[in-house]
Amino acid sequence: MADRPPLPPFTRETAAQKVQAAEDAWNTRDPRRVALAYSEDSVWRNRDTFVTGRAEITEFLTAKWEREHEYALRKDLWAYDGNRIAVRFQYECRDADGQWWRSYGNELWEFDEHGLMTRREASINDLAIEEKERRVFGTRPEAERGSTFPLQ
Repeated sequence: MADRPPLPPFTRETAAQKVQAAEDAWNTRDPRRVALAYSEDSVWRNRDTFVTGRAEITEFLTAKWEREHEYALRKDLWAYDGNRIAVRFQYECRDADGQWWRSYGNELWEFDEHGLMTRREASINDLAIEEKERRVFGTRPEAERGSTFPLQ
């Protein structure tokens, strides 16, 4: 099994690196690439959906990004301890009818010794927005890496 650094136990720096790597991967909207960060038996709770294993994660993400057009995400490190990281995030996307959404959430992550995520619990709330209210566009610019994304 190949390691996915940084590895636990996390420091502030390595936890922030893990969060940025996750943000970068999710912004590709490539389900197979994103799923490689999770263990083969990873367990998820995403809102009211429960997913187990890389194959189900890939299936879940494929369906997600078929619904959520122009998806763009920002993640911020909230806390870390040992092999666990807590993040807050915001993403924006539009649905098939053209309605724009901003989704706010919190995630709890747990990693194995290889740096693969074994558990992800996500709580997410959605807010309908007008296109002119958008603030999240594509991948985070280099100059903004490491900075906290504003709540509103």
